[in-house]
Amino acid sequence: MANYTNHAKAQELWKTLYLCAKESKTRRFHALYDKIYRPDILWESWQRVKRKRGSGGVDYQTLEDIASYSKKRFLNEIYLELKESRYHPRPVLRTYIPKDDGKKRPLGIPTIKDRIVQMATKLVIEPIFEADFKDCSYGFRPKRNEHQAIAKIRKESKKSYLNVMDSI
Repeated sequence: MANYTNHAKAQELWKTLYLCAKESKTRRFHALYDKIYRPDILWESWQRVKRKRGSGGVDYQTLEDIASYSKKRFLNEIYLELKESRYHPRPVLRTYIPKDDGKKRPLGIPTIKDRIVQMATKLVIEPIFEADFKDCSYGFRPKRNEHQAIAKIRKESKKSYLNVMDSI
């Protein structure tokens, strides 16, 4: 029950922030930090990080370690660090992923704690930015990807438009 309640509360905050931002293009949000360490936001962040099943960062702490330690205690520690302004992100673990051409691509792996804080931050600021995006925007948006953008370009190109713009 607590899981559903936390999810519903987090969704309600997302909706409220989105509607406030959508209502006024000139609206400024001055006090968001306290939303990042709300218990429901931290719980939702934990759920999303856990679903992605990533490996540990420089501390080598795994999702299983946290589960056996106590998710509730772990999230409470993050809550207190954020609330008391004691939180400091750790360095990322650098690893290299092989590419098709034989070269290697660098990859930075944050600690799970840092990923939870990053996700909490995303959950709080994303609806504010989403309110300003146009429907034709696809880059780095939830539930949108490059395949959808290409499909939209193909569909629109059949309407005899002369230009396609890429704002990279």
